[in-house]
Amino acid sequence: MLVDSVRSLLLPASTIVAEKDEFDPNTVTPGVWGFVVTFLIMVVVLLLILDMVRRIRRTNYRAQVRAELEAEAAAEAAAVDEADFGDADAQSTDASADEPRDDDAPNRS
Repeated sequence: MLVDSVRSLLLPASTIVAEKDEFDPNTVTPGVWGFVVTFLIMVVVLLLILDMVRRIRRTNYRAQVRAELEAEAAAEAAAVDEADFGDADAQSTDASADEPRDDDAPNRS
């Protein structure tokens, strides 16, 4: 009941307001301020996109340089290990050449 009475009071008021405030679709535009705000938003989005691309490129470049440095370090470590292994192999060969082998030893029978 209360809802019906409120509805009956508001319905005629809303129709009167709607009839009074008819608008011309040609005059309802965003205007100059709408254009300015839209343009500023577009400029801000463009700047954000450029900044994001710059940061992504920088990150990719840093990752590439880091991978190259790690490859160089691994190559240097492999070269050092190979040089150490080669020196140790040469030392053991030299040391065995100084001592007589069993085949070279005089026969003491």
